[in-house]
Amino acid sequence: MPTSLPITDPTWIFFVVLSIILIAPMLLERLRIPSIVGMIFAGVLIGPHCFHVLERDSSFELFGKVGMYYIMFLASLEMNLQDVQKTRTKALTLGILSFLFPISIGVAANYALLHYTLPACILMGAMYASHTLISYPIVMRHGLSRHNSVGIAVGGTIVADVLTLLVLAVVGGMFKEEATGWFWVRLVVEVILIGLVIIYTFPLICRMFFRRYGESVVQYVFVLALVFLGAGLMEIVGIEGILGAFLVGIVLNRQIPPVSPLMSHIEFVGNALFIPYFLIGVGMLIDLEALTKLNALIVSGVMVVVALLTKWLAAFATQKIFKMTASERSLIYGLTNSRAAATLAIVLVGYGIILPDGSRLLNEDVLNGAMILILVTCIVSSIVTENTARHLLLTKKETSEQTKHEADKILIALSNPDTVAPLVNAALMLRRGGAKEPLAALNIVLDNDEQRRQEGLKQLDFAARIAAAANVELQTRSRWSVNIVTGIYHTMMENQCSDLLLGLHQKSRLTEPYLGKMTSDLINSIRRQVMIYRAHIPLNTVSRIQLVVPRKAEFEPGFELWAHRVAQLASHVSCDVEAYSGKGTLAELQAAWNRQKCSVKMVQHEYREWHDFISVANNTKSDHLVIFIVSRKGTLSRHNYMDHLEDQIERYFSSRSMMLIYPEQL
Repeated sequence: MPTSLPITDPTWIFFVVLSIILIAPMLLERLRIPSIVGMIFAGVLIGPHCFHVLERDSSFELFGKVGMYYIMFLASLEMNLQDVQKTRTKALTLGILSFLFPISIGVAANYALLHYTLPACILMGAMYASHTLISYPIVMRHGLSRHNSVGIAVGGTIVADVLTLLVLAVVGGMFKEEATGWFWVRLVVEVILIGLVIIYTFPLICRMFFRRYGESVVQYVFVLALVFLGAGLMEIVGIEGILGAFLVGIVLNRQIPPVSPLMSHIEFVGNALFIPYFLIGVGMLIDLEALTKLNALIVSGVMVVVALLTKWLAAFATQKIFKMTASERSLIYGLTNSRAAATLAIVLVGYGIILPDGSRLLNEDVLNGAMILILVTCIVSSIVTENTARHLLLTKKETSEQTKHEADKILIALSNPDTVAPLVNAALMLRRGGAKEPLAALNIVLDNDEQRRQEGLKQLDFAARIAAAANVELQTRSRWSVNIVTGIYHTMMENQCSDLLLGLHQKSRLTEPYLGKMTSDLINSIRRQVMIYRAHIPLNTVSRIQLVVPRKAEFEPGFELWAHRVAQLASHVSCDVEAYSGKGTLAELQAAWNRQKCSVKMVQHEYREWHDFISVANNTKSDHLVIFIVSRKGTLSRHNYMDHLEDQIERYFSSRSMMLIYPEQL
């Protein structure tokens, strides 16, 4: 055990930090205080300005910076880009108001009450205008990360922080010797060029990498490297790296679905280590003794009051302009009220600028006031966000219809080791959000073939590990049966499965039917929904879904189920849907998605060339997924062209990712 303070041994430093990360949430949960507040308070207590248990050494700077980038990266990664597009006007309005109110009122208050110089007042105003999504893990924990208000707050963060960082670059550049007219031109050009490089090259590199390497650990390291590359490129041109990390999250949003194992790994590592380390490091910066001076108390008081008031005014104005509810306003205020990353950057830059008379642009009173500002706003933000999130969840539960939901259990039929990962990942993305039923995987063994059974058990174990990485339970079954169709049919009936998902049959002879005899027998025997999937590229690299729907499909009993499955898939992949069908069917499909509250952007094509799908094929690129809704024989939406559909698919779509959905029938 260490015998003197501060502790300098790396082993005991890490032990103390991990103990805080473990114990603080457990203690504060009983007091209904967000764990984020506990991390900051713990940092105050163990920091050099209180009990001095630890020094704020290079490890806190390193992990703190990683945590700061992680918060911004996670916030942009969790966004539903389709929802953000719908709320972009609200997000833009909130971002502009979140910048204008704090910087204008802040400059006036600093100049009139604190009597600082105009550059110092502007820089302090930028501190009020910036905000970091410290309380974002709270909405993630409550499952509200895709709430409209959260999307507006995250979108507003982009606007407010970009404007704030530009102010920092301008004011900081004023005190540089090279800050001529060409300096500003070069800064703008460099920022635009770096932004374009990130926007256009990072998604392309990511798609190429994901198609070649499917191992989750390798993918995680690759994504983290891209985050730091984006942040580093922004820092090279003189802009804080948090903007680069945020931008990388936006451009990789489509490649990392929220239900994927990779997303689960990103959230786990960040919430377990990097983000708490950052919060503890923020607390260690706060000097309680310096606040005993009257002038420091006045500066801190003005900073805190202006910061809290101006962000509330921005949220209130946004609520009134767009006629939002009080709960939505509170959630926006809670998310946009906390200061950390950009505020730290601004105050440290201002503190480091030495004026000609030897004084600092932002003195020690402002530095300590900034630490108190961070502490108070993080506490207020966490409490407001926690209470509002609980209120929204309770209200949603009370107003929801008390109807019994039908079973939502997908059975995955496994037989080929090469298709295990694509099928499980597809099932994760097709599964309803919040579904309580676990997934199920089945392997059928014929004729007491023990070797085949062992191979099947390995496939089932691999499938279970993929699902577990995404925090989803997967029940595995290895079944002896004299017939594969009978074994799958009995398993579906015994476990009340709603869907069957299987891979496409691989032809061994040219004379074989496209689907294969076994698949055709399954379709004829099972009345539940059957989905046949063939992956040429990973689902998370799909950029568009081409959906072909037969006319009158809306009159079939399985219409709502397959419509919801397609919407879930499009939402998780964050891509648009191009739908081909009759005018009435397209209208009913859009109405179904509206009823299900699915945010899917659909491009409608009234289709008439049902006997030849060459026009659909010409519109389908290599990174598209084609989905055919195929009606069963004898149903209302069954048409003559479906008798030759397999030939059409084999002719035009043999090199494309594809899914055939046979809807449920009574």
